[in-house]
Amino acid sequence: MRTIATEIVIDATPEEVWATLTDLPRYCTWNPFIRQALGETVPGARLDLTMYSRAGKPTVFHPTVLVVNPAVEFRWKGRFLVRGLFDGEHYFRLSEGPARTTRLEHGMRFGGLLVSFLGKFLADTARNLTAMNDALRTRVETARTKS
Repeated sequence: MRTIATEIVIDATPEEVWATLTDLPRYCTWNPFIRQALGETVPGARLDLTMYSRAGKPTVFHPTVLVVNPAVEFRWKGRFLVRGLFDGEHYFRLSEGPARTTRLEHGMRFGGLLVSFLGKFLADTARNLTAMNDALRTRVETARTKS
């Protein structure tokens, strides 16, 4: 099992961050990593996600939504070919910080037989998560100042 964990503080409430994070059709307007996203944000739903790694071609995934706890946690899990080969669980955890800020924990947990062979892929994924965090913060904070 390998885990990539990132964190960022956003100058907005968890509800404001949640609204952007779960508005999948608008990912194409702000998200540098997951540029296309479709599906319902309900447990058990399948998502259609196109991820653009900085180091490679676009990859389409069809993960299953595991957890949807508004303004608290959003999590999905996908698999490469068959269970146990290369499984990835993507999570977002939001918590309220001081002065109406949000602390976002954003990461992925990987398991399966191929994990030990994918060091470069995992390092690139960490960079992509950080870029997504920065873009999310910019999107939410910009929207907040306009309202």
